[in-house]
Amino acid sequence: QVQLVESGGGLVQPGGSLRLSCVISGSSSNVNYMGWYRQAPGEQRELVARILSGGNIYYANAVKGRFTIYRDTKNTVYLQMNSLKPEDTAYYSCTAHVLGLDHWGKGTLVTVSS
Repeated sequence: QVQLVESGGGLVQPGGSLRLSCVISGSSSNVNYMGWYRQAPGEQRELVARILSGGNIYYANAVKGRFTIYRDTKNTVYLQMNSLKPEDTAYYSCTAHVLGLDHWGKGTLVTVSS
């Protein structure tokens, strides 16, 4: 059974940094890609960043140059967030695509505020 466990959310000041992590277990050898979505209250969920098993990476325009997604050999995906803005405040969810199915973590709240 595929499970994703997220951590790293919290409160940070504008301009600060935060790193989110997501660990996948169960069928992790068949992970095709992992990524991060975010959703602010009253807003639609948007894809923030995604990394394919082959290493190709996608970033939303809003986070290019500020966020970095990367993985390790234990199928942990990270989202390093720098130069955070209040607009980045959202609930961030980890996703993994495994054998044709999308799996989600519970999510973690990131609040950027003074």
